[in-house]
Amino acid sequence: MTPRTMKAAVAHRFGEPLRIEEVPVPVPSRGEVLVKIVCTGVCHTDVHAVDGDWPAKPNPPFIPGHEGVGVVAALGEGVENLKVGDAVGIAWLHDACGHCEYCITGWETLCETQHDSGYSVDGSFAEYAIGNAAYVARLPQDVDFAAMAPILCAGVTTYKGIRETEARPGEWLAISGIGGLGHLAIQYATAMGLQVVAVDVAEDKLALARKLGASATVDARQPKAVEEVLDVTGGGAHGVLVTAVSPPAFSQALGFTRRRGTMSLVGLPPGDFATPIFDVVLKRLTIRGSIVGTRKDLAEAVAFATEGKIVPTIERRKLEDVNDVLQGLRDGNIQGRVVLDIGTP
Repeated sequence: MTPRTMKAAVAHRFGEPLRIEEVPVPVPSRGEVLVKIVCTGVCHTDVHAVDGDWPAKPNPPFIPGHEGVGVVAALGEGVENLKVGDAVGIAWLHDACGHCEYCITGWETLCETQHDSGYSVDGSFAEYAIGNAAYVARLPQDVDFAAMAPILCAGVTTYKGIRETEARPGEWLAISGIGGLGHLAIQYATAMGLQVVAVDVAEDKLALARKLGASATVDARQPKAVEEVLDVTGGGAHGVLVTAVSPPAFSQALGFTRRRGTMSLVGLPPGDFATPIFDVVLKRLTIRGSIVGTRKDLAEAVAFATEGKIVPTIERRKLEDVNDVLQGLRDGNIQGRVVLDIGTP
């Protein structure tokens, strides 16, 4: 039987620590499911949410979290495609309108009236969370919940970002930022047949990149970092994926990009970065934003993980540790992904 109250980490004011509180268990409306959260990943987007970094801000109080995995505990009216006990995941895209030009062409992540988990609707830093039955990720019943949690955002975001570079098997992909997203991007890229050069400012993260299959690594702090990437790749990477949360990394990454190459941006640091118009025009460069992934992208990203081709590096913590984890993300000293253990299946 579902309890009336649950434990949750609640953001009351931007820039302040989350409060662990007892709040009412939400009730699923038509087309929704109540998910008993087993664990949830912690994303840098959660930092931006609780700090109010972005122009479009959430409305406190709210519960962050958008990498929640668990089992269906209750069904809202009209839900026929799921049953109680099914393993599911709650990703960033909570729902979209379903009828705008973006939704009907398979680009629901661009829907202007979408709702996002842990941002415009309460998320997964709680014992229970609401998912839209048409948008939750379907997971195998024998899923490793902790290993799957990061796939719901970091995984699908990097998978889609790599695809947006249009790099082909055998070509070079430069990945700037080997954190929660970047360490998964290396695995997706190698599974897709790409050669990877990993770029970061921390030696431990570069060591992790080599362990995960990167063909080469470059310290972004070195004065000749761009020249090193150009040398390794024979003239520049065909695709560049920027996961770093540092505007200078965006500017630097343009220098990595091969003529006629594509730079895919998935990191979202506050601020701007300089774009050299002359280089972009003469080299026929493409600079492309990539925002998470559609439901189809999510299913494909999950399939890679289910087949054992993607294994997140995770550190497991308790929900009560969430503020320490968020600070670790701010400081840049989290390796891989932190997953908060919340409940049992």
